[in-house]
Order: sequence, then C-alpha cells, then structure tokens
Amino acid sequence: MTAQNLLVELFVEELPPKALKKLGDAFATVLGDQLKAQGLAPADAAVTAFASPRRLAAHVTGVLARAADKAVSQKLMPVSVGLDANGQPTPALLKRLAALGADASAVAGLKRAPDGKAEALFHDSVAPGAELASGLQKALDEAIAKLPIPKVMSYQLETDCELPGWSSVNFVRPAHGLVALHGGSVVPVKALGLTARHTTQGHRFEAQVSPVVLKDADSYAATLAKDGAVIASFAERKAEIARQLAAAAAKVGGGCRPIEDDALLDEVTALVERPNVLICEFETQFLDVPQECLILTMKANQKYFPLLDAQGKLTHRFLVVSNISPADPSAVIGGNERVVRPRLADAKFFFDQDRKKTLASRVEGLGKVVYHNKLGTQGERMERVRAIARAIGQQLGGEVLAQQADTAAQLAKTDLLTDMVGEFPELQGIMGGYYARHDGLTEDIAFAIEDHYRPRFAGDELPRNMAGVVVALADKLETLVGMFGIGNLPTGDKDPFALRRHALGVVRMLVEKNLPIDLSALLQSAVPAFGALITDPSAALSDFIYDRLAGGLREQGYSAQEVDAVLALRPSRLGEVALRLQAVRAFAALPEAPALAAANKRIANILKKAEGEGAAVQEALLVEAAEKGLFDAMQATVPAANAKFDAEDYTGSLQALAALRAPVDAFFDGVMVNADDPALKANRLGLLRELHQAMNRVADLSRLAT
Repeated sequence: MTAQNLLVELFVEELPPKALKKLGDAFATVLGDQLKAQGLAPADAAVTAFASPRRLAAHVTGVLARAADKAVSQKLMPVSVGLDANGQPTPALLKRLAALGADASAVAGLKRAPDGKAEALFHDSVAPGAELASGLQKALDEAIAKLPIPKVMSYQLETDCELPGWSSVNFVRPAHGLVALHGGSVVPVKALGLTARHTTQGHRFEAQVSPVVLKDADSYAATLAKDGAVIASFAERKAEIARQLAAAAAKVGGGCRPIEDDALLDEVTALVERPNVLICEFETQFLDVPQECLILTMKANQKYFPLLDAQGKLTHRFLVVSNISPADPSAVIGGNERVVRPRLADAKFFFDQDRKKTLASRVEGLGKVVYHNKLGTQGERMERVRAIARAIGQQLGGEVLAQQADTAAQLAKTDLLTDMVGEFPELQGIMGGYYARHDGLTEDIAFAIEDHYRPRFAGDELPRNMAGVVVALADKLETLVGMFGIGNLPTGDKDPFALRRHALGVVRMLVEKNLPIDLSALLQSAVPAFGALITDPSAALSDFIYDRLAGGLREQGYSAQEVDAVLALRPSRLGEVALRLQAVRAFAALPEAPALAAANKRIANILKKAEGEGAAVQEALLVEAAEKGLFDAMQATVPAANAKFDAEDYTGSLQALAALRAPVDAFFDGVMVNADDPALKANRLGLLRELHQAMNRVADLSRLAT
C-alpha cells in the first residue's frame, strides 16, 4: 500500500480572529490523531496546520489508501460457560460466535488462556483495515465536532440532491467549500453539506484566478500563495507581518520600533490573508494626551501598531497591516488616518474634561457606586482599604508612610468615575496617577495611585514605592478578606473576582519586597475594617494563600518535597521562604540528610503516639550511653544551630545539625524509648521532643524522607 500525503481544507466566511489560531491547531490535531488511531497514518506522521481568515486546513504526511489489516483477539466467555462436560459448545457460545459472524466450525480454533483465576475462550480474527474514504470521513466529522467554537451559527444550505430544498447547518461561520486531496486524488468525503473537490478560493480581491485549482496535497500552500495571493500558514503570515513591521519602523528611522504586543500580532494575523504594512501618522497635538490612552485606542479599536522612539515614547506615526496591496497606497493610508483621528480626538476630549475636576472632588461619588450587595458601595470599600492601609503603613514605616498610604487609598478608586476610564477601563489606576499629578499631589502619591492594582498579571511589575506597596496590599486584602468573609470562594475554574490572582499578588509583594510583616498578622489586621459584615475568614484565607505560594514555588523549579518541608511549618514571614528552600536543598545534598530525615519522621510518629507525655530533660535520668551521647551532642550542636537560625543563616543552621546523625542513629539502636519506668520514658520523650524542635526550625525535615 503506497502512502501519500493528505490535504483537507474547509473554506468558510471570515472566522473570529481571536479564536482563529486555536481553531486551526485544533482542527489539524484532531484530524491527524483520528487518522493515526485508525492506522491510516503512521504514529510519526507530520501534521501541519493552516489557518487564515477564510480557511482551516491540515496537511498530514504518509497517509495510506487503506490501513493494514489488524489481528484481533476477542475474549468470549469462561471455558466452563462456553463448553459443556463433554467439551461441546453451549448455546451461549454458539450465540456469541454467531454475533461475530462465525458458526460451530470455529469452536475448534478457539484459544484457551488464563483470565484471572479462571480459563477463558478467545476468538482470533483479522479485522480489515479502514478505507481512506470512510476513515477520513470519520476523522473529519470528529475534527469539526471537537472544534473549540466560541459561538455557533445556524444557517441554511441548499440540499445537494434531486429534490429541491434547504437544510440547516450549525458551524462557527457559513462554509462554502471542502477540499480533500490524497496525493492528487480527491477523497469523496462530505461535511457541512459540502462535497470534497480539488478547488478552493484565494484572496477576496487579489487572487490571480478563481477558483484556485490544487494539483495535489503538497502544492497547497505554494499554489495558494501564487494563484490565490494567500499565505495559508498562520505562523508564516505572523512572521511576515513581524518582518514588515520591523522594516517599516526602520524606514521611519530615529530608532523607532513598533510596540510589542503578541496578542495584537496574533489578532492582526487572523484578520489578513496577504499582509501589507503601511506607515501612517496623526497630528502631533494629540501627543499631549497620555500615551497610554493613545496606544490603547489605536490597539484596541483600530488594531494599529503605534511606533515608539528610542526612549520608548510614543511618536505621531503608526503602522497599519492592510489586507490589500494597491500600486498606490495613498488612499488606504489616508483612510486609516481619517479613521483614527476621531478616536484620538475623543481621548483628548476625555482627558481635558476629566482634569476640570480634582480627584478629591470625586470621592463623594464613590458612595453612589455599588461594589457588592453584601459589602456595600465603592465608597465603603474605599474606607476599608484606607483602614487596612493605615494599619500596614504604621507597621512598615510609621506615621509618615501611614499618612501617605491613607491619602493614596482615599483617591485610588476615584478615576473610576472619570470619562477616560469609563471609555477605557484598562486605564484605571494609570489615569489616576496622571490626574493626581495635575492636582498637585506628590510623585509618591501619584505612583501609589497608579500602581495599586499591581501586579495585575503573572510577571507584572510590583509597585514602585512603599506607599504603592502598602495600598496594593490593602486593596488586595480587602477583596480577599471580604469575599472569603461572605463565603464567595473560587470554585473550579470559576474565579469572577480574581481571588487567585489577588492572593498571588499578596505573596509576590511579601516575598519579593521581603516585608517584615507576618502573614497571619496581616490577615488579622484587615478583618476589623469589615465590622459585622463578614465572618472572620483568616484560617481559610491563610490556607488559600499558602496553596498559591506552594504552586508558585513548584513552578519556579523547587521539588514538591522541598516546598512541603518548608511550608509545613507555615513560616509567617514569607520573605524568608526562599532562604529556607535554599537551606533545605543544600541540606538534602549532604550524606547525613537521608538518615536524619528518616529519624525525624520516626521521632514525629513517636511523639504523635505519646501526645501529652514527656517531661523536661533531667540529665540525672539519662542512664544509657547512647542517650547520654545524644544529649551531649545536642548541647554542643543545638546552640550553634539556633544562633545561625536567629541570624537567618538557615543553611548554616541545618548543616550544623548534620553532626547529630551518628548520635541519633546510636540512640535508636541502643535505647528503648517506651521504657517500663515512667520517669525514664518521660525523660526520653522529652529528649526527643527537644531534638525534634531543634531539627525542625527551618523546615519539617521528615517531609524529605522517602
């Protein structure tokens, strides 16, 4: 059976751009997996996805016209059920064979094989390999059914039969063509009311011919590019746009570069089939508006690429990715410049109008905006954030920081009432910083207002000053404590108030800023601000935050054992966690570590069973040489280890304890803890308790035991 490459294409109306890449990858992946599962394509077959605004396609290498026959061994029933005492087939066996298309003559060929405790009968047969037409039909149906379609459309299609009429079709967009080529031959499959053929359509305006005739599967991309003026590959089209953007920026000169935004690049790639980057510009007077506003309106509304200068400042030029390439692009350039001008004028108008009122004058308006039906208005929320911020600021920097944080917290949400943020919610906080400066507030307050949402996402920068850190902590804690306090917890993948992100933000600030504040005290300081509105959620919220911390540490490359060992102690200062993890990793590399970890686990189990028993160690009651040796070793080692721990030299503290391996081993080899004499037993339990406490100050070393 000769293998040839396969090409399948669905030609449709313009697909949703934000979903295009995912749709293209899913279509190709499922199609390829189904062909492999049926034996029509080898396991190592290369599957290439194509996706453009008007097509989804997949190219699969080494596809057979017919899959190889497959030996099948089917278990029928236990021998005791299928054969009677004389070895003759029972009616049950004959009925089962008939269902498989066999008769009594097949009984002699049945195999016997053990099946658990009994012996069973097995029927061997050869299943014919799947034909490509039927196999591809199944794969195509599956690929279409499993597409991650954001929203299905229903449309009518004229029936392809002798009787006139219309049928209803459900798909992401109306489909108008189907291609299925095995080598150069059309595979007779159908989908969405369409029958496969060897022709497709090219670019809506610039195709050289219509329809585009495809010679074979391997010439698909080249033929579409040559005759259809379409770059079918999403990745190639994206790379071409990036190349043209860089070339256009270089043409402008002055060190200009297009703004980096991979999501925007993906979306634009999904909007064009033949990209053509053009340089446009707007009036320099608009540059008086904060550049974040102009950049956002150009990106979000128009899908343009703003140009930044060498210092990262917005220029008055921008790049447009057109889907046509006219000999004279002036009309296209002029049209885009006319379109963007009203958008920029709106931004300038909003900015000018907003500055006519101070942020302080907007504070009262927060009381008219509902935050949550159980937690009151934005005004009430602002007062809670202020109270929390004052408490944190007082602890971290005294009255000066507390006052800065209080002022910033009072004004932080007022930009929600501005026209600019009403139009562009993504600018909340950012615009507050601009308006604070316009109102004459200090740079520290402006930064704190601007940064109090940070970190907004994974990898985002933290607030730039301590006032910003305090307000950001207070803002996130108010949300976490409030939502947990009314029982509004995230479930599964549903987290409408982004509580997981808020918790990670709290963790990052505590860790990366190494703030000298305990997590438990931080949570407790936020609860009083709510009065009787909530039930104290500190315990559940603490677990939630430690879970987020554990997940983040594992993503950074720490092992589950290392993370569990450190977080089992619930260190209250999260800034110490990294140092403790480094200490645990260094300790685990020592030759003494496995034995000490195992001993630690054994001690923990002994103490757990003897809960409440034990006494302060009395040296006079140490009678065995091994327990005396352990006691002496602890006197020599533990004070030094504790001193290093107190100096936050956690690595040195654990390494000092490594000297206890030999006396610990000797103790368990030569001493009976559960002695008959109650005084001896209590003394030995007390010795183990002191040892356990000394060994587990940095981390719970028993978690390292295998």
